[in-house]
Amino acid sequence: MKGVAILFLIALFFLISLRYKIGADKIEFVTPANFPKPVYDFSKNPLTEEGFQLGRNLFYDPILSRDSTISCASCHLQFTGFAHVDHEVSHGIEGRKGFRNVPPLINLAWNKFFHWDGGVNNLEVQGINPVTHPNEMDNTLDEIILRLQNSDKYQQLFIAAYGDDEVTTSRIFKSITQFVVALVSSNSKYDQVKREENGVTFTVQEKNGYRLFKNHCASCHTEPLFTNDFFASNGLALDSNYLDYGRFTITQNEADKYLFKIPTLRNIEYTYPYMHDGRFTTLKEVLNYYNGLSHDVEYLSKQLKKPINFSENEIKDLLAFLLTLTDKTFLFDKRFFYPK
Repeated sequence: MKGVAILFLIALFFLISLRYKIGADKIEFVTPANFPKPVYDFSKNPLTEEGFQLGRNLFYDPILSRDSTISCASCHLQFTGFAHVDHEVSHGIEGRKGFRNVPPLINLAWNKFFHWDGGVNNLEVQGINPVTHPNEMDNTLDEIILRLQNSDKYQQLFIAAYGDDEVTTSRIFKSITQFVVALVSSNSKYDQVKREENGVTFTVQEKNGYRLFKNHCASCHTEPLFTNDFFASNGLALDSNYLDYGRFTITQNEADKYLFKIPTLRNIEYTYPYMHDGRFTTLKEVLNYYNGLSHDVEYLSKQLKKPINFSENEIKDLLAFLLTLTDKTFLFDKRFFYPK
């Protein structure tokens, strides 16, 4: 009996030590000074260095796709704001095409809804869709679990993050969430000006563009996140190739036809192509579209009913302001690079 008791105490000490190690490596999520309180509930998935690194490895690993050819990062590239600039719409294994533009992964801790149609309202399960979708990674959760269980690398990463090598769906996507929720962009020139840092100021052109933005764009692209995390119709004609009715696909409510999630404008310089179907390649095309928008479109959201009529110089000024939303600290942060 004494031997059993000693072994029990040794095991208990090991577990306590392991838990202490994990606890000692907790990551504090710091809300930027000019940002609101995050929506994401960190109490249910406390950030740790080990959990972050596990999620980072999974994010960049093609092991998640059925034929091991593409990873999350294949469509969400860091240098383009974790968006995809090569295609109008998503491309999966075997060159399969989706029907929507790949959205950037920026400041997700402040999002209540995910995907263009808001079909997911929990960041921790959002990743299941692309992993299992036939036109994207086309895999099954059982197969992914089996692969990770048979990987010496992932056995060690799961032990480091969770204290043992058990691989579960919950652990996989909680760890990926720990990585993507850390993708915070808050150090653009706009942010530095708003925080009055280092004497940084807008140029005359940027300042005028900011005024135009607040008068015509901010009701949907609300500061400081530059999205209101809701849905709207910007009057785009239905694409005959995709027949995508947006939010209606989820709710089957006629009032939700043509409504799509309003994307953030942060790092907009790098997250082209634009719109839910990637039909516009440049910001100039986007602004010209809004400038020439017919305001009698039946399904146009009320925020866009007021005519804009920008002059050519005003378009240039607005473009100058939008470029102040580029955050190169975020785009080139080595913590988000491919893990070595």
